[in-house]
Amino acid sequence: MANTLLVVDDLSDWNPYYPSEQVISFEHYLAAEHTRPDQRVRVINLCGSYAYLSDGYYCSLLAEARNHHVIPSVKVINDLGKNALYRLQLEDFTQPFARAFKKYAKQGELKLYSYFGNTPEADFQDLTRRLFERFPCPVLEITLHFNQQWEITDLNAVSPRSLDDEMQTLFADALDKFSKKVWRKGRTRKAARYDLAVLINPLEKLPPSNRGALKKFIAVGRQMGIDVELITQKHYGRIPEFDGLFIRETTAIDHHTYRFAKKAEAEGLMVIDDPTSILRCANKVYLADLFRTHKVPTPKTWILHKGNLEHLDKLEATAGYPVVIKIPDGSFSRGIVKVNNRQELDIKVAELFEQSALLLAQEFLYTDFDWRIGVFNNKALYACRYFMVKNHWQIYRHGASRTDSGSFATMPTFEVPKAVLDAALKATQPIGNGLYGVDVKEINGKGYVIEVNDNPSIDSGVEDKYLGDELYRVIMGEFLRRMDNRSKGLD
Repeated sequence: MANTLLVVDDLSDWNPYYPSEQVISFEHYLAAEHTRPDQRVRVINLCGSYAYLSDGYYCSLLAEARNHHVIPSVKVINDLGKNALYRLQLEDFTQPFARAFKKYAKQGELKLYSYFGNTPEADFQDLTRRLFERFPCPVLEITLHFNQQWEITDLNAVSPRSLDDEMQTLFADALDKFSKKVWRKGRTRKAARYDLAVLINPLEKLPPSNRGALKKFIAVGRQMGIDVELITQKHYGRIPEFDGLFIRETTAIDHHTYRFAKKAEAEGLMVIDDPTSILRCANKVYLADLFRTHKVPTPKTWILHKGNLEHLDKLEATAGYPVVIKIPDGSFSRGIVKVNNRQELDIKVAELFEQSALLLAQEFLYTDFDWRIGVFNNKALYACRYFMVKNHWQIYRHGASRTDSGSFATMPTFEVPKAVLDAALKATQPIGNGLYGVDVKEINGKGYVIEVNDNPSIDSGVEDKYLGDELYRVIMGEFLRRMDNRSKGLD
């Protein structure tokens, strides 16, 4: 479990706020390390100045030397100290600016204050949140000026000591939300050994885990000494509070889930899905080449390149019809079509090439169901049969207003045909030791790997139908083992 320290120049600087034993002076922090070998430490640097070689600068520098997670980091301090450095990182802020300034006149200057990414100006909340993700800093003064268009002309880290009464209240409220543990006087239950963040999207239509499964992860985690907390995209700045991150939102490369995984890994957290697994599983073209290299049994597969008609001619001559065409980063049967003749092939390929320069073509292998083998740490964890939607060739059928799915059957892994298990395990070995869902078709006693998913579905009432709570205990147990090893320096 992470220990949070708030470092100020002098304890009297904290007089306007609620007392906390976690508030210490810089002199106190300088004199001792405030850590145990099995404990992660987070430092919120609230010194009066972050200028080069000031107490605030040295606070962040020493925190990093001690392997403490500090906000602001030395990099952020240096970036904010030089206009040319932070302006380079603002080039992709066009959309937040456009949304923020819809109601504002195209003239003048504006000054905003961000408190841990929060601002009382509702129109600018998205902008300040994004700035906090880019430059994590307790209090940030943002100066905006209109010159043909609105732009940020100045960013300054501000000391809480300089805030007036109203601003102090905003700061305290934001700190309370950012790090609620600072304000706790005591806990009625035994303190958890570790804190695990579970990233979800409450609005996702087909999330990897339903509410019942999330409740199971929380309950089982608590039994094992893991404090499980659900977080969303807006909690990016809180990542250093935790010891582990479990992503239960559909992942993609050009997406905040990948940024969360990268950030968590950089902060030393134990991460599932780890960035490497996301990178390797998110693109079916990559997987196809990986499977070919490692001789993983798969349907016959061809890669199509945009603008190369010879690829289509060769595909037609070699594969025949029907044939399946896929975009590289589709999920839940999206971006996958079956074509039955050359006319359909030309039309569908042209449509899909609007989304990607490369497409994947696979021979069509029909089965009544697909095997889904859950693999964690290179071991088979659970097994399901996902049946095709009635009168359809996939387990999902996406309509204009609804998505249909086929039935399922969950069973023990020892009842799965050996060829299916072997194919699933062989497919995940070159990817990593994370949590994967391997889709396999079984034909004439042989297993054919269709794809590997880096954050497979774990739904209450489906994947846990056979193992029950044991499924959640195994997953949480592996998190616990890895976090223990990481705290001992064994990973």
